Amino acid sequence: MYKPEGQNSVSPYLVVADLPVAVKFIKQVFGGKLTYEHRRPDGRVGHAEVRIDDTVVMIGEMPGGPEAQVHVYVSDVDAVFERALEAGATVAQAVAEKGDGDRRGGVVDDCGTTWWIATMVDPRG
Repeated sequence: MYKPEGQNSVSPYLVVADLPVAVKFIKQVFGGKLTYEHRRPDGRVGHAEVRIDDTVVMIGEMPGGPEAQVHVYVSDVDAVFERALEAGATVAQAVAEKGDGDRRGGVVDDCGTTWWIATMVDPRG
């Protein structure tokens, strides 16, 4: 076996300033499930993995971590966008049909990650 069971071949890896805050946001907004935590000798989580639908998002912590952007397809973009705002995110771009087959909007979470949230509305684009 060349990869852990249940792991996808390519995973986004977010480096954030506050790992627990990022995990909480993903769980609250996207229904993410924490699948793995690696703790440092001081007891803090140094690495976490959270499953969103069919994808594992890996997360590490570093003060002032680099800016990241993630695109997520969901079944109801408007509901997920609203949950993101309720979780404290700010609007990067309001939800709208983009003319490319998607209805999409963007939010920025408390760790500075921009989440582009979309639902395909026209498979022909």
